[in-house]
Amino acid sequence: MSENKNGSVFKKNFILIIIIFLIGVAPLLFIKSEFGGSDGEGEEVIKTIKPDYEPWANSLIELPGSETESLLFALQAAIGAGVIGYVLGYFKGERKNADR
Repeated sequence: MSENKNGSVFKKNFILIIIIFLIGVAPLLFIKSEFGGSDGEGEEVIKTIKPDYEPWANSLIELPGSETESLLFALQAAIGAGVIGYVLGYFKGERKNADR
């Protein structure tokens, strides 16, 4: 019985991984468009609506390049994933201990 359960779990996980992969890759393959930030799009819209608009706030720091911006974005995503993983693991451990 344990062997059947493990095979079932493996099959279910494999199918979920394939679905997640397809959801992530499908837009990259089938949607042909430029990837751009919302900041640039917003700036263009503001310039068309009101060309003489002056921003009322400035950035606290100027990043040296787009690579640094990508690094900070990836770091933010990694920290968020770590927090979510920790919380899920914590609650799973709590549930496991409650069953004892």
